[in-house]
Amino acid sequence: MTWTRADAYELMTAWTESESLRHHMLAVEAAVVAYAEREGADVELWAATALLHDFDYERHPDLGPGGHPYVGVAHLRSLGAPEAMLDAIMGHADHTGAARTTRLARVLYACDEVTGLITAAALVRPDRDVRSVELPSLKKKFKDKAFARGVDREGVRRGAEELDVDLWAHVATVLEAMQRRAAELTLDGRRAGGG
Repeated sequence: MTWTRADAYELMTAWTESESLRHHMLAVEAAVVAYAEREGADVELWAATALLHDFDYERHPDLGPGGHPYVGVAHLRSLGAPEAMLDAIMGHADHTGAARTTRLARVLYACDEVTGLITAAALVRPDRDVRSVELPSLKKKFKDKAFARGVDREGVRRGAEELDVDLWAHVATVLEAMQRRAAELTLDGRRAGGG
């Protein structure tokens, strides 16, 4: 089977009911695809991998061999998913101990956590629009450990280092990618006023 973005999206939505988790995977996809396009990589494979990196989390939230991402990777393997996809998904989760040896694995890891910071920054704005988020604001929020506590700042730093890119250049790339897909991520202001 050749994995396309459409295949991955269908599987992701079949396994994931949570809109916020779906939007997270879409945000990571936006960022990963931005890198794929910039680097001339296989956009379909990279998009599919990003869309599926957390697809098993809702059903199997335990972080161990009987949970995420082990269950998802086993299911994808049974469907004939390519090893590059499986390796990247295993590598995005530090608790697996899987080495990130491919560019896809390093990009997925680097984009995962930082999308959470950007999403949180958009949602605390009065307009709730990611297109209004600016890099200086993200720098301040990144330093504030009370803001978006669930975001692993050390993981964000490590991700940029593994990509061999400046941290804030990386954050800017991810921010721009998410801004281009603001409507799909429902970060286009439609939730302003608490809606």
